[in-house]
Amino acid sequence: MTTMEGRIICKGKASGQALVSAMPVSFFGGIDPKSGLVIEKGHELEGKSIVGRVFVFPKGKGSTVGSYIIYQLAKNGKAPAAIVNAETEPIIAQGAILGGIPCVDKVDISKIRMGQRVSVDGAKVTVDG
Repeated sequence: MTTMEGRIICKGKASGQALVSAMPVSFFGGIDPKSGLVIEKGHELEGKSIVGRVFVFPKGKGSTVGSYIIYQLAKNGKAPAAIVNAETEPIIAQGAILGGIPCVDKVDISKIRMGQRVSVDGAKVTVDG
């Protein structure tokens, strides 16, 4: 078990299976708000679902509309359980806060592998396995 401390972007407690990307993520045009599927062409997670997962990626990219997409995901019941970033920029931060999705950054995401069980509790990120 590995425990890391990060910076709280949106308070909360959640756990789930890690969905990990080494690539930045654009929610606007990259994630379908109705299904929670990654739809960005050529993205390493294309076709995968973020629903109920702890979504681990370095940072966001793209349009400020991404904040609203994250909010829509939450309202549609298709949001990730939590978001863990190396660096959370304002688009992701605003979306997580609006959607009430626990979000932590300043975490060494290289220590988290696809499919591991990850728990977020405030600033603490715990990885099992």
